[in-house]
Amino acid sequence: MALKMQPGMTAAGLGGKLGISGEAARQQLLRLAQEGLVEAQSISQGVGRPSQAWRLTEAGQARFPDTHAGLTLQLLDLIRQNLGDEALDAIIAAREAVTRKNYEAAVAEREGMRDRVAALADLRSAEGYMAGWHEEPDGSLLLVENHCPICAAAAACQGFCRAELDVFRAVLGPDAKVEREDHIIGGGRRCSYRITEAQST
Repeated sequence: MALKMQPGMTAAGLGGKLGISGEAARQQLLRLAQEGLVEAQSISQGVGRPSQAWRLTEAGQARFPDTHAGLTLQLLDLIRQNLGDEALDAIIAAREAVTRKNYEAAVAEREGMRDRVAALADLRSAEGYMAGWHEEPDGSLLLVENHCPICAAAAACQGFCRAELDVFRAVLGPDAKVEREDHIIGGGRRCSYRITEAQST
């Protein structure tokens, strides 16, 4: 909180603010740095050794609450009220198209179902879904998402979840059969997708 309110403090300055020694503050800062929550920048103050000014990293900033979920819900509601469901569907479709294009480009060089699913899991994790995958005993692949960063929007408009499933099917290709098994919005602990080789006809 101190670094949020006053970024760029030294360990000594932070110690003074918290009523502890500079060395104790430095030890706390080093532990936070190991967790990726703060970082130091050397600053020169004339003669002598440069000081280290500490600030929050992006991960550290993310520890503080924001109102993006509430804003998202308000915007969705305003679109629906003022422009209608068709406009909302068009926005979701446009988002789906952009996501699909980005995902397809990222997996274009991947060969084989396992490599494509692994690439998709990496993409989803980078977007905050805490995704992973593994092979089941029957040979099917299970893509698991342990977090949903758009949960509020998805709960208000199921079109987001439908669009994601469509994107997965498009990106993994016609030889993949993708079925959702667990669904956070439906009360599940996670979202999971079972992927099997499509039967040729």
